[in-house]
Amino acid sequence: MQVTLTIIRYPKRFILFAVLAMAVHRFPFWFNKQISFFKLMGCGKNGSFDKHPDWQQWGIFAVSNEATGIAGATDKDVIKLLYGPFISNWLRFFNCETWTIFLEPIEGRGCWDGKQPFGPFAKNTSYNGLVAVLTRATIRLSKLPAFWRNVNGVASQMAGADGFITSIGIGEMPLIKQATFSIWQSRDAMKQFAYQMHQHTEVIRKTRKENWYSEDMFVRFKPVKTVGTINGTDPLMGKI
Repeated sequence: MQVTLTIIRYPKRFILFAVLAMAVHRFPFWFNKQISFFKLMGCGKNGSFDKHPDWQQWGIFAVSNEATGIAGATDKDVIKLLYGPFISNWLRFFNCETWTIFLEPIEGRGCWDGKQPFGPFAKNTSYNGLVAVLTRATIRLSKLPAFWRNVNGVASQMAGADGFITSIGIGEMPLIKQATFSIWQSRDAMKQFAYQMHQHTEVIRKTRKENWYSEDMFVRFKPVKTVGTINGTDPLMGKI
């Protein structure tokens, strides 16, 4: 199994084609037999759950049946190897910047659209190195006001937390299907924020007590490799 997240940034003049890609790119993924699971997603502006979209930035989350050989490959070649020539040529034609992170699932819980795309894994392990965390949820329509009233404060606190490296707000559907992908220097640093930051623990308590989500998933990954840049930099340069 090979898990990848690719963040794509379009030039402003091509935003219309970025939106169009959300529909068009489904077809090559459906016919790609190497890919067992994929999601095409938009991105928020502030690095976490966000009502305000970044129309230039988009994401592809994919699980492949087998690892792809990428030694020495450029960022554009990696896109071709992972997702096929159609998507690679599309992104090249529109002069997109791409950053891809390869991930090894470590531990987690929950489902994504009723599936467990990463297979079974432990709820907890002893791993304490560099860690990436995916937190996603499908929010009940009746709970949308409560959810959006509470998440902004948590997002702003996360950016200043000890051990925090970067985060990206991603989502399949505006307002309703939302996720945060964050990267931390260690599992302990992530847990320090998740369970000892009062505002964050209060939001967790409310989600359970008030039943905000119809489905949720929490997964920790070991970052294995990155290729390319986003906004001109690789957030994990020299860290893997």
